Formats: sequence, structure tokens, C-alpha cells
Amino acid sequence: MLRRVLYIDLDKGESFVEERRDLFEEWLGGTGVATQLLLEECPAGTDPLSPEAPIIFSIGPLNALFPAMTKTVATFKSPLTGELGESYAGGRLAMAMRFAGHESIVIRGAADRPCYISIRDDDVQIKDARSIWGIPATVVGYILRDVETGVGRRSIIRIGPGGERLVKYAGVVVDTYRHFGRLGLGAAFGSKNLKAIVVSGTEDVEVPDSKRYREIYKRLYDTVVQTDVMEKYHDIGTPININVLNQLKGLPTRNFQESSFEGAEKISGEVLADDYLFRRVSCAHCPIGCIHIGMLKTSFSRDHEYEIRKISYDFELIYALGSNLGVSSPEGVLELIEACERQGIDAISTGVVLAWATEALERGLITPEDALSVNLQWNDVDEYLKAIDNIVKKQNEFYSALAEGVEAASERYGGREFAMALGKNEVPGYHTGPASIVGLTVGVRHSHLDNAGYSIDQRAAKKPLSPEEMVDAIIREDDSRGVYNSLVGCLFARAVYTTENVIEALGSVGIEKTEGELEELGRRIFDEKYRFKRREGFDLEAAPVPRRFYETVSAVGMIEPETIEEMMKIYRRRRGW
Repeated sequence: MLRRVLYIDLDKGESFVEERRDLFEEWLGGTGVATQLLLEECPAGTDPLSPEAPIIFSIGPLNALFPAMTKTVATFKSPLTGELGESYAGGRLAMAMRFAGHESIVIRGAADRPCYISIRDDDVQIKDARSIWGIPATVVGYILRDVETGVGRRSIIRIGPGGERLVKYAGVVVDTYRHFGRLGLGAAFGSKNLKAIVVSGTEDVEVPDSKRYREIYKRLYDTVVQTDVMEKYHDIGTPININVLNQLKGLPTRNFQESSFEGAEKISGEVLADDYLFRRVSCAHCPIGCIHIGMLKTSFSRDHEYEIRKISYDFELIYALGSNLGVSSPEGVLELIEACERQGIDAISTGVVLAWATEALERGLITPEDALSVNLQWNDVDEYLKAIDNIVKKQNEFYSALAEGVEAASERYGGREFAMALGKNEVPGYHTGPASIVGLTVGVRHSHLDNAGYSIDQRAAKKPLSPEEMVDAIIREDDSRGVYNSLVGCLFARAVYTTENVIEALGSVGIEKTEGELEELGRRIFDEKYRFKRREGFDLEAAPVPRRFYETVSAVGMIEPETIEEMMKIYRRRRGW
């Protein structure tokens, strides 16, 4: 198997390939390798929006070879947090990189005018993108697929106006329905005048032990499709959590002022599946079909003429643009999701920013003049749509502040106690208890997907866990996901890829690892990420927790600041910090 890194220099308009077998042998692939490339390529103190800040994509040794091994990792210096930027996307990108023969891609410098990169095997071209600059992310893919070759083995990733205008939580749309959503990769693209990347490949992939490969492949495939391990993701999908968390009093509502939403049933996964589901889509080489596409029918004339829009939805988007904004209609939630898609901005961050702004206006911290007479109030979809447009255009000082993220906006206008960010990253849709708060704070991305602290809270609700037990569970997940994200697999399939199955799958492609070696690798990857974070100024001891977390009942009751402080002390002690 090739261990190649493709380097692209936008300043010089050049590219070259290096064989980096030593790098992959030590760090496996995916996030392990991408973290090392980021440490190599990004000088300390680099402005995240400068030409010196690199963008890195990496896949792992199992991508395009096994079911649900569908993700690509991007690492960069985050425009939103100023430290580690790491984001994951499915779609076809991992497959396209595999067949193009590149396990990692490093992008340096910045172009002097809008461009896009076309990669077909070893043929790399930097092309003029002035004609598609300013076009919504949802449209760019349709244009590029008609001018670029490689149908079937091709991935098209692109930014929208939010990335072009350097909104610090802009994302990158991948193959229409997937995203590098969090921490501002879209702004990093925009700072380089990079509108899109098209990757396609014609190479074949050989495995050294085909018999062993077929045996482990069949075992994994049968587990995916013939058991109930992943069934829920196909059926209703992650939106099933709307009703579940609402009943548990863990669903953030109106900027975490409440933890249950009276309109939850109306925007639940069940209602969306019954009344709005159009189709399900899978990432390349995944049989599950967890991507749920809703159909929104809107009239554009009085003569019964309609526009049909197809919009992907999941739990996090419904929380951020639904319950967290008090929006109780499926049509309203889908409208807001599509607005974020069109502009190419992260829906989670957008929902949290708008929720803070709504409460700040209620409290008089901002004025109607600041909001340009946009009447931000709960459940007013039309006004929220205007606000999204104003944020992307940075229409005045207030909307420019919102484009910096909720923590930056609250530092300018006040209201830090209800600005719902941890580690400067806007929080996801869980008010489940202390493990969620600590997990988001200590996680390398400040994401619920770092260590699933919310699920630890849910276990604790059934059987009480001590602070030490919760911290130990967080650490185990932090470290184990470093290995899994080096493969790079869909986290929905982590119950399929047990340690035994991972060892067997790696062995079938010529990589022999023991359980102890994988455990040690996970710890080292975590440490390397924190090395970058600390180098760029992240201080765990100084990371604030918004007071709102302690004012609203969670799924396990009220949370005391002392509990969080105790768990943080235990965490630092367990890590040897």
C-alpha cells in the first residue's frame, strides 16, 4: 500500500509527491499522521488566516477497503479557536483520495486570485475560480461536476460565501450532503482564495493477504447489515435523540434556559421521517444510508407552483436551529438548515450564536440598531434568516462580531455567562450532566465526538458513577478515538470495529499491531494534539465554563460548579499534568 503525501503550493502553483512510509508506520494514518503534518507545516504563532497556515487532509489504511471506513480528517489551525482545528467528513472524499494514490494532501500558501484545485491521480492543476466565487456552496458542485472528469470515483468539496468572507465558523461542503463543519475550515479555504478541491482517481488497491481480507471483510459487513448494531442510524437516524433527550430533560432549549422543549415532538426525528423524508444516502462504501434527506415544498406563486428543496438533517442541526432557537416547525428548521448550507457555515455554531444574540437583545445588551432592526426573537424564522445573511455579509460591527463566534461576541457586548461555548467552540445539543461539560472542555476539538461525555452521563443516570469513574471513561474514549480516527472510520460503526476486529483488518492489509501497541498509540496521538494546542496558547486551567450550565436542570439534575472543578482536577492528575 502506498504511503504518499501530496504537497500543493498555491503561492508557486506547484505540487510534488513524497513517500512518507516512516510517518505512516509510526502514526498509522488519519488523525495520527495529520497531526504530525500539522506540527511540521504550521509554525508556532501562525495567524490561522495567513498563507503560512496549512490545510491537511488524511485518510487511513482501511479507507475504501472496509464497510463504514468512510471518513477523511482535515487538520488546520482553527480560525475560531486559534489552536487545533480538526474536522471529519464522509461522502466520497476518502475513496477518491485512495484511488488517486494519496493518503495525505498538504496545501501551503495562498493564491493571488480565486482558484480551485483539480487532482486526478498524479495530475494536479490549480484552476481559475473567479467565475464561481460568490456562488452558494449548494450550487458549486453542480457546476464543477460538469467540467471535471472522474464520475464515480470523484469527490467535490467546496466553500460558500461564508468561507469567502472569512466567517470564522464557515465549513466546507463535501459531495452535497456531508461537511467539514466545525472549527472554521471554510474560512481557512477562503483565506487562501481556494473555492474548491476536486479529487478523482483511477488506481487500484491491492491487499497482501486476499484470503484473510475476504474473511474479515465478510465478518464486518455481516455485522453492519445483519445485526442491529447500526440499524437505528438507517431508520430514523440521529434525530431520534430529539424526543429521547427531551424526555430526559437534556435537550437545550432557547439558549439553554431550559432543558426540554414544548415543541420537541413537532420537530422530532419521527415526524421528519413520517412527513418529510425524501430519501436516504450513504457515504462511499457504506451500506447503512444514515444521511436523511428531507423534502421541503414551498410555493413561489399563487397558481399552485412549487419549489422542491432537498435538505439533509440530523440531530445536531435540529437542536441548534430548532429547540435552541425555540423553532417548533419542521419547515422552519429545514429553512434555517438550508440557509446555513447555502452560505457554507456551521449550523451548530450558527444556532448557538443566534440564540445568544436573541437573549442579548432581550436583556438590552445589544440594541435594535445594533441588530439593524432585525427583530431577533424565539421561533421567528424569517428574522433568523435575515440575521444569517447579515452575519455572512458582516453588515455592521455587531454582525461582524457574531461572525467571530459566540465567545468573541460576548467579550465585545457582554453576556459571557450565557454564551454557550467551551474551548471557544459553540456547544452541541446535550445538557446531560457533568461528563458532557468536562468532556467538551478537555476534548481535543471541544466536540461531543471527542469522547462522548453525554453518553457517560446517560450511563451515570442508570447506575451512579463517581467523578473518578467518569473521568476514567472520558480518558479511555479520548485515547481510543485517536486510534479509530487514524483508520479513519465512521463513529457510528465503532461498535462494529472492536479491538479484535481492528487488529484483524489491519493485519489483512499488511499492518500487524497488538492491543497494547494500539493503546499506546492512542495515548501518544492525544499527547501530540495537546502539544499543538498548548503551543498555540490553549490553557486548560483557564478554560471558562458558562454559568448557564449551572442554572438549568440537566438530565441528571442540577450541576454544581464544585463537581466540574473536582473532575477537572482528577482529569489533570490522571493525565499527569
